Amino acid sequence: MNKTFFGLMAGASIAVAGAASAQEQLEMTSAFGKNLPILGTAGVDFVAKINSISESVEFEHFDPGELVPTLEALDAVSSGSVDAAYTTAGYWQGKIKAASLFAAVPFGPEAGEFLAWMLYDDGHAMFQKMYDDAGYNVHVQPCGIIAPETSGWFKNEISALSDLEGLNMRFFGLGAEVMQKLGVSTSLLAGGDIFPALERGAIDATEFSMPLIDARLGFHQIAKYNYFPGWHQPATMFELLVNKDVWDELDERSQNQIEVACLANITTNYAEGEAKNFAAMVENTEKNGVNIKSWTPEQLAVFEGAWNEVAAELAAEDAYFAEVWADLQEFRAGYKVWGDTIYLPRPRQ
Repeated sequence: MNKTFFGLMAGASIAVAGAASAQEQLEMTSAFGKNLPILGTAGVDFVAKINSISESVEFEHFDPGELVPTLEALDAVSSGSVDAAYTTAGYWQGKIKAASLFAAVPFGPEAGEFLAWMLYDDGHAMFQKMYDDAGYNVHVQPCGIIAPETSGWFKNEISALSDLEGLNMRFFGLGAEVMQKLGVSTSLLAGGDIFPALERGAIDATEFSMPLIDARLGFHQIAKYNYFPGWHQPATMFELLVNKDVWDELDERSQNQIEVACLANITTNYAEGEAKNFAAMVENTEKNGVNIKSWTPEQLAVFEGAWNEVAAELAAEDAYFAEVWADLQEFRAGYKVWGDTIYLPRPRQ
C-alpha cells in the first residue's frame, strides 16, 4: 500500500471523528422508570426513535432519580442542569394552574380529540406560551398519549361517595381538586413512591395509571377494589421538554427530527396502551383477587358537577387558565358536531 492510500485513510478517520464529535449529546430524565410498561417504555422508545434517525443529535435516557427526582424535572430542564425530560405537565399543577389542561382534563377530550386540539388547533401554541409566560426556559413538544386510566384503587368498597370523606389518597392533576371537594385529602406522589405509602398506611387509596402499569407497581396486593371509568383522565398527554437554549442551538433538521420522533412516539404509546390492558384486567380478576367496580351514572354526575365548580374557580383565579379553558371549550363545542354523530354508542352490546 502506498502513502497516498494511508493519507486518504487518515483523512477519512479524521472526518469520521469530526462528525462524531459534532453530534449533540442530550441527557434526558424520564418521569417514569424504564421497567414500567406503556409509561416507562414510551420514554425509552422515544430515545430509540430519535437516535435511529438523527446523525446530529443523540439522547441518553435516565430513570427518575438518576439525574433528578420526577417532580423536579421542569426546574432542572429550565435551569439547564438537565438537557431534556420526558414527563407530563400535570406534575406542574402546583407551579402553574393551567398546566394540567395540557395533560389530562376531567370529563375532557379523549385521545383523538385531544390530539386534534393540540396539533391542528391552538393547543400546542398555548402549551408553549404557558411555559414562556411562567418564566420557564423550555421548549415543549407533545410526545405521547394514552387512553383513559382507572380512577382509583381502594382498600374497601365505595358503596356511596360519602365513603370517600376523610380518605388520604394519591391523586394527579385537576382530578385531585375534584376529590378534595368530596372530602378526600390528596397528595401527588411519583410512581415509585406510591406502593410504600400504601403499605405503611400513609395513604388509604391511590390512582396512578392503566391496569397493566398499576399491576407492575403492585397496588392489587394492598387495595383490592379498582374503580372505572377514568373520569379524571379520559386521555393523558405526555411532553418532551428541552432546555430552550439547547433547543435553539440545534439546527432545523435536528429539531424536525425530534418533532417527527415525538409524533411517531404518540402513535406507539397510544397503541401499546390499547393493546395490553385487557389481559391485565383479566389477570387482576382471575389471579390477583381484584374487584373491578364501576361508578354509577349518579356518582359520575357528582364528580362532573364538582369538576365544573373547580374549573370555574380556577378560571376566576388565573387568567391564563381561563384563556386556555375557553379555547378548549370552544374547540370541543365544534368537535361535538362530529364526535357525537360519527361514533357508535359505547358500550356496544
